Amino acid sequence: MSEHAAAAHPRLQHHFDSLEQQKEASVLGMWTFLVTEIMFFGGLFLVYTVYRVMYPDSFAVASRELNIFLGLINTIVLIGSSFTMAMGVHSAALGRKRGTALWLIVTALLGLVFLGVKVGEYQEKFEHHLVPGTHFAPDHIPVEHHRGAEAYFSLYFAMTGLHATHMIIGIPMLLWLAAMAYRGRFSRAYSTPVEMFGLYWHFVDIIWIFLFPLLYLIDPSRHH
Repeated sequence: MSEHAAAAHPRLQHHFDSLEQQKEASVLGMWTFLVTEIMFFGGLFLVYTVYRVMYPDSFAVASRELNIFLGLINTIVLIGSSFTMAMGVHSAALGRKRGTALWLIVTALLGLVFLGVKVGEYQEKFEHHLVPGTHFAPDHIPVEHHRGAEAYFSLYFAMTGLHATHMIIGIPMLLWLAAMAYRGRFSRAYSTPVEMFGLYWHFVDIIWIFLFPLLYLIDPSRHH
């Protein structure tokens, strides 16, 4: 596409000189946002590190209450969603509206699968009285580990809950982008919204790659 045609593109905002400049601003804005997200999650990872050093044995005992199989399933689901998201970005860059819409919808469905599994895990924690607070009364954790275990589950719900919140926000956005793609709003010249959301989704997936071993794989004795 020529520079004149790009400049006249209907998606070009009035305060930018070209689609290239507009995209550069979008990339800068998205990475700035992701840096703030890293700082947000980084605070939780720091708190996790401090408490794990304080209660190493209690964290190991508490982690046995998590279902590694479900955690692994969710890890595979999110890795798959990263692939489908990448394919959606690729299709958008090629101007394939149906392909873009399809890949984005599949990504959203995988996100829903992840959330469904997580809801099941949360329900199990409530049933086993593993939710921190006045009703924290785990049957399978020795009393001497209750204090550390409660700290562990506080972090478990905070970290996985924040992660799930990002997915809950992201899935409607995926469906909206899919609808826009199907209507032909994106093309070879303009696929920036899909690309920027791809960065967001990959960030969410990467966070889980850290959460899975930190929460589920603490106690090596479980694997023997």
